[in-house]
Amino acid sequence: MKIGYARVSTREQNLDLQMDALKSSGCEKIFTDKVSGAKKERPGLKQVLEYARKGDIVVVWKLDRAGRSLKHLIEIVNGLNNKGVGFISLKESLDTTSSTGKLMFHIFASLAEFERDIIRERTLAGLSSARARGRVGGRPPVMDTNKIAMAKSMMADKSISVKDICKALSVSKSTLYKYLNENKKD
Repeated sequence: MKIGYARVSTREQNLDLQMDALKSSGCEKIFTDKVSGAKKERPGLKQVLEYARKGDIVVVWKLDRAGRSLKHLIEIVNGLNNKGVGFISLKESLDTTSSTGKLMFHIFASLAEFERDIIRERTLAGLSSARARGRVGGRPPVMDTNKIAMAKSMMADKSISVKDICKALSVSKSTLYKYLNENKKD
């Protein structure tokens, strides 16, 4: 029996492309997840691994849909292999039920991890370069020194409520206290 597994990273993405491909390949049962591949907890993947029996074949649309990393992907495929379950990746035309397919699996998986590492290195280099030019990532501060000084003087006046102070400064209560507490340390 062919068992499909489809995954998208966010709730906004849809599974249609993968589902169509898995159905076309003859999958009788398909499990799905709408969660990042980096997440350890993927209920659909867990169900596939528990459901698959000797002689079954687990089918994915693409290698990166199954494993979080090369190590995780190899663990999954080796675990399936130990149970007598095959693994097919449609996009890479990879079938681990043959010796050639097993070899190709390890080569493709290595290349996929290599590509992710290159992307990660480029991203880190870009961030480092931006920092060197004085650009800092993250959200801009909501309160500057003037707003903090106003907040302190308003807080000193006990006739003004915290709600009114927040409204006047256009900040939330937690933001107000965060900035006031940070400035107490200075």
